[in-house]
Amino acid sequence: MLFKKIVSNQSNGSIIMVRTVAVIGAGPSGLTSIKSCLEEGLEPTCFESSEDIGGLWRFKEHPDPGRANIYQSVIINSSKEMMSYSDFPPPAHLPNNMHHSQLLIYLRLYAETFDLFKHIVFQTTVVSVRQRPDFPVSGQWEVETERTEGQRETQVFDAVMVCTGHFTQPHLPLNDFPGIEEFEGRYLHSWEYRSAEGLQGKRVVVVGIGNSGGDIAVDASRVAEQVYLSTRKGAWVVSRVGAGGLPGDLVGASRLDKLLQKLFPSWITRMMENNLNQSFDHRLYGLQPKHGFFAQIPVVNDDLPGRIISGRVLIKPNIREIRGSSVAFEDGSVVDKVDVVVFATGYNYDFPFLPSGLLANSNHRLSLYRHVFPPGLARPSLAVVGFICNLGAINPLAEMQARWATRVFKGLLTLPSEEAMLQDIKRDTSTLQNRFACLERHPLQVDHIPYLDSMAEELGVRPNLLGLLLREPGVGLRVLLGPCTPYQYRLRGPGQWDGARQAILTQWERVAQPFRTRIAAQPESKTRASCSLRLTLTLSGAVLLLTLYTRHSLSSLLSHPTGLLYKMYSLSETMWGWK
Repeated sequence: MLFKKIVSNQSNGSIIMVRTVAVIGAGPSGLTSIKSCLEEGLEPTCFESSEDIGGLWRFKEHPDPGRANIYQSVIINSSKEMMSYSDFPPPAHLPNNMHHSQLLIYLRLYAETFDLFKHIVFQTTVVSVRQRPDFPVSGQWEVETERTEGQRETQVFDAVMVCTGHFTQPHLPLNDFPGIEEFEGRYLHSWEYRSAEGLQGKRVVVVGIGNSGGDIAVDASRVAEQVYLSTRKGAWVVSRVGAGGLPGDLVGASRLDKLLQKLFPSWITRMMENNLNQSFDHRLYGLQPKHGFFAQIPVVNDDLPGRIISGRVLIKPNIREIRGSSVAFEDGSVVDKVDVVVFATGYNYDFPFLPSGLLANSNHRLSLYRHVFPPGLARPSLAVVGFICNLGAINPLAEMQARWATRVFKGLLTLPSEEAMLQDIKRDTSTLQNRFACLERHPLQVDHIPYLDSMAEELGVRPNLLGLLLREPGVGLRVLLGPCTPYQYRLRGPGQWDGARQAILTQWERVAQPFRTRIAAQPESKTRASCSLRLTLTLSGAVLLLTLYTRHSLSSLLSHPTGLLYKMYSLSETMWGWK
């Protein structure tokens, strides 16, 4: 039985009642927000405008304006281990990079396992969210909703979590393309694209080389007469398939990798770009961008190089103008008899149901503390969850935001003063401008591991690397040098999950399982010398990272060499099975 919990609000120390929470949207961010509320003993009510969960990842043949949408061929860019929720590992049989329909299966399993459906009100749109007259005292909100049949209702909630994402309002900059209004063919935004049906034998121009632009160009090229992919600045293109055939985002995704990138940014960037150019020369293919690899989210596409080398996709510069059915490009070239132009030009973001001015802009980004809380509220009772992007999966970030926000709602965590939050936003925005390219179109970008760790530090769930290496070297080494999977943030602290350790130890088994559709002959066992080399490199990496994380602790450890040797021996036993 849920009950009202009395907490002290950090703004002025007064006592408020925190119980009911309105969650807007039942996509991945909304689902984890419901669960986070339940973990903290709150009573969530989720309003979903459609008839089912899934948000962006539920394909709609005829989507409604104002809702996210995807095309039929979408495969998720993040592998299942990296995009999973921290206490819900994906089933082993699911492919590593799932089709959108399989991701929806995972989301449905998550909702069923944690009994989230009973907290969702479907076919109900949030029309407005308003502060109550006594908001400075109560922190409460009036949430007005409208059913599909037209009935309206207003309810009062103690807190609100906005989980509507940022793929609902297509950005269609027609003014940048002179002559488009007189174009004799058809033009559309990528939001409207469903499949290549109807493009057979057509000449298609795709504008924009983000992930949607690359996917649509490849998809259309299988049936079209010719596809032209227009890009202003180019892009780095990576494959979902990494070294050794492993999921690409599991390779080079460890804490040590991130530390090396921070210590040697130019070298790591150059090495990454050289590796990509060994797969195919981006300059030769007309894709070479001016920015470095880590300055902008790359295009994830397994097929684009193959479509370019076969001539099915031709890379073109930015469009200068459109004349009738002809498209003129900035290099002076012209393509005649164009039938379709697809604008993969991104999305605007808007929250029409929120009070005007609540979410102010700060140099192309919303003024949100940690990308979650508006700093100007008298009570921190409204949070934006999942309104963020990064080189990696969104689900773990949204889950961490939800866990943090619900504890702020309850008063278990406190926010800084408004002035301090505004200063933090200003510093963060400046860092974004210096760190990333194209901030205007990608104002929500963060660094995956540093952002998660900073939030986890406040929550008290950041993994204790030194402690793990000393107590459980098998787990510690995987946390240190393995991919930074979400389970690491359930090893300790609030929301600790007993299964986190096992999830980390078995993550590579789940990666391997989908490949076992035909059992190939095992290669000969590697020599002990090879294993010794691997162990030496592993221990060297561990010592390097420990040195940089805690010099004092390492000095203390080295003062007892017998203990260190024992730990090294235990580490080798755990990693390589030398019992």
